Amino acid sequence: MEIVNWKGIVESLLFAAGDEGLSIKQISQVLEIEEAYTQEILLQLTEDYSNDLDRGITIVQFAGSYQLATKKENSAYLKKLVDSPTTTTLSQAALETLAIISYKQPITRAEIEEIRGVKTERPIHTLAAKALIKEVGRAEGTGRAILYGTTKEFLDYFGLRSLDELPPLPEKVDEDYIQEEADLFFEKFQETIDS
Repeated sequence: MEIVNWKGIVESLLFAAGDEGLSIKQISQVLEIEEAYTQEILLQLTEDYSNDLDRGITIVQFAGSYQLATKKENSAYLKKLVDSPTTTTLSQAALETLAIISYKQPITRAEIEEIRGVKTERPIHTLAAKALIKEVGRAEGTGRAILYGTTKEFLDYFGLRSLDELPPLPEKVDEDYIQEEADLFFEKFQETIDS
């Protein structure tokens, strides 16, 4: 009989789900086990994290979703990481994601990925960690996807009083012009961040 490492599998699922987390029902469906057993696995895993002082993560529950999170006792170090000058630059992917959110908010991750054509989980996590974006609600319909929008810190960071001060997007232009404008826009974003 094969021994299944349920805690390891649940840990992997929560890691892959990121900040969206997973409900007991979702985990149970993936594992094809009863919800009560899933609840017990989550409880054991949470206790493992709490009892092991060498672990830097734990499991938290928000609105019925479970997700991995850093332990509160490490917050001072995490703050130093976020505030560190070496981590102030944003990747091209994060800049593109931030530009899309700033112009199209509120917007779901799926809508951002449709515009960019690639996954955006990591850029969204980076932008949220830097407090440039936040969850602003849930979309209607199946799954009730998280809606993202910019923060007051975003406005402060870029010296804007409101989103109305964002440069206007051209209404109709060719693809080369759009690429040039996007490159210039991202270059100015990066200069602002680096200074």
